[in-house]
Amino acid sequence: MAQNTKNKKQVAAKKSVKQQITWAPGMPFGLINYILLVAGLVVLAIGWILLSGGGTDDPNVFSESIFDARRLTVAPFTLAIGFAIEFVAIFLKIAPKEEKLAEYQQ
Repeated sequence: MAQNTKNKKQVAAKKSVKQQITWAPGMPFGLINYILLVAGLVVLAIGWILLSGGGTDDPNVFSESIFDARRLTVAPFTLAIGFAIEFVAIFLKIAPKEEKLAEYQQ
């Protein structure tokens, strides 16, 4: 009976250590999250650049360039990919390795 309670306490201690590692104070994201955030911002910037242009200075002249494939399909698709990368970067949570758990237990 005493051995069973001791095992339960050890399991609870290991869980609390794991929670401390995953929710450790300091940086809110890991390195991979920040890399994905920057990559998503770059893709979004490319999408906005692809979307821009096509206007004229004279309001009496109609420009057909606003209806080309780059502005109607490529740019929105690029923006959607950029937003998807940002979503993954924010919600991605990588579990700590067992070596890290051993370091924090000491």
